[in-house]
Order: sequence, then C-alpha cells, then structure tokens
Amino acid sequence: MSTADQAVSNFQETFQRIKAEVAKAVIGHDEMIENILIAFFAGGHVLIEGVPGTGKTLIVRSLADALNLSFNRIQFTVDLMPADITGTRMVMDRDEGRREFVFVEGPIFAHVLLADEVNRSTPKTQAALLESMAELQVTVAGTTYRLPPPFFVLATLNPIEMEGTYPLPEAQLDRFLFKVRLTYPTHHEIQRIINATTTTVVPDLEPVFDRNEAPEKVMALRQLVREVMVAPHIEEYVAALIHGTIPAGAKYVSATDAARVQLPKDDHVNKYVGFGASPRGGQSIMLGAKVAALLAGRANVSYEDVDRVAVPALNHRLVLNFAAEAEGIDPASIIARIVQSARKLRR
Repeated sequence: MSTADQAVSNFQETFQRIKAEVAKAVIGHDEMIENILIAFFAGGHVLIEGVPGTGKTLIVRSLADALNLSFNRIQFTVDLMPADITGTRMVMDRDEGRREFVFVEGPIFAHVLLADEVNRSTPKTQAALLESMAELQVTVAGTTYRLPPPFFVLATLNPIEMEGTYPLPEAQLDRFLFKVRLTYPTHHEIQRIINATTTTVVPDLEPVFDRNEAPEKVMALRQLVREVMVAPHIEEYVAALIHGTIPAGAKYVSATDAARVQLPKDDHVNKYVGFGASPRGGQSIMLGAKVAALLAGRANVSYEDVDRVAVPALNHRLVLNFAAEAEGIDPASIIARIVQSARKLRR
C-alpha cells in the first residue's frame, strides 16, 4: 500500500472511530453527525437548526469528548456582551503593591465551542463571535490574541421562538461552512432515548486521540483534506452549481458572464430566489467534497462527492423571496433541483 493510500485509509478509520464514539451517547441523527464531522475536518463551522430537546448540546459535547479537545458552551442571551465571550482585561495586584492589567481569557478560548441560540444576542455580540470564526483571533484593548487551533464553532438556532431574537444577516450566515437541520427522532429512537437516559448507566466515550496530541493530529488531517486532488471538470461543475443558484436577470451579474454559464436557470430559482450563493459557497462545497472523497477511499473528488455536500453547504446561502415563504418552498428543495439539472454537464 502506497503512502497516499495509507493516509486515506487512516483518515477513514479515524473518522469512523469518532462517529462511533459519538453514537454511544447520541441516538439517531447519523447523517447530521456525519455532516458535522465533514465540516470539522474541512476546517469550517456549522450552524444547527432544531427544536429544543433534540440533543444539540449532547452532540457537540460528545464530539469534543471523542476528539479529546477542550469544550466550552455559551448560552447567548440579549444581555450578553462581547467581553463575556472574548475575555477582558482586569486589574491584578502584584508584589510590592504594584497593580497591572492582565488579560483574562473568555470561553471562546477552546477548541470546540457551542454557541447556543446565537440569534438571541445583539448584533454587537454576534459580530464578536463571527469575527473570531473568520480571523481565528480576538482583539481586546488593542492587543490581538490567537485562538488555539483547531477552533470549531457549532452555533444553534431555535426555529420556534422568534420574539426577542436578532436573526443573523445573510452576510454573517455565509461565514458558516454548513447549515444542518436537526429533525425529530423517530418513534423507535425516542423509545431508545427514554430507556438510555433514565437509568444509572452513563455512556463512557473513549477518546480517539491522546489529549496532548489531539490538536496536532486534527490539524494534520485537515491538511490532508486540502491535498485531495480536484480535476478541472469538477471545478467547472461546482462553479455551474453556484451560478445555477443565481436567478436570471439578477443584479451584479454582467451580461457577458451570464451568457457564459452553461446551466439553464431552473424555474424555481427565477421564481423564488432573490439572491444566490456567493463564491464562498463554492469553497464550502469543494472542501466538503474533499472530505467526502477521503471517506469513499479516494484522493480525488468525484461528482458524487459534490452532490453529497451541496445541500448543507448552500441551504443557508440562498435568499428566498416572499413568494417562496408564502408557498412553503425551502432552499433544500431548490438546491436539489439545481443539482438534478447540473447532472447533464457531467462528462
């Protein structure tokens, strides 16, 4: 077995071990957990939408335990301030009666961070979190502090209660690599959850990595993802998907570029989409597809890998109009139609 094949095999084994450990504590949600892990190894962040009590916090904590990485949870509320997240400078007494300012780290200084109900805090506080996600650093009183790699944020949204919330603008939603929906468990899964959580038995998760080596090994696996090869026709396919989300006659699209796009516009896109995905959406698809390729035992991306991650990578990047809301059209259904149309471009 070549060195490259061995690296791919090791990635598959590590991924499946982590998934199996998380499954010891979390019942169901297999596809969603896999999507979260894909985003994690792709180096992005995840937005989780789901009703209360479906296991969002448990999933994130179990992931951190399986990876043997540090974990913090922040409950976002309307009175939460940026300093409550990033940390602040405090006056500390020193020897000989001296006093000096010392930076006290906030909960954001962790490898895995759960931002629970992120839309309940004000835009100022949301911005502090999203800046850290993008720059991997925080700046307090003119001094910049780097966050420990790997840094992974899972933010949750409660779709039920909208009063007293501050929805994330589309430009900030675009900072998340994936958006996944946490659905209700099935009847059988609910029965298993009730049985497993009302006894004295507590799931014992076995860390996949040693505590001291975990950050370095995770970063090495992320580097491996970046090294997966992509053929020009796959890049063209991803670009066509992104252009396929942009309605005909949309603003900020030149006539020359619009004529160059091979994918015909879907009727649903023209009717229901106000603004399509940005190039960052294409980057998210490509990174997610590279992880999917490794999981399939390949060091090159295929069309199937792209299709596998298209919905979680794009369903928070489409701005739908009022007609879509009135008719109950969601982004996932539109993306599925675009993928179906794009298959005719395959070579």
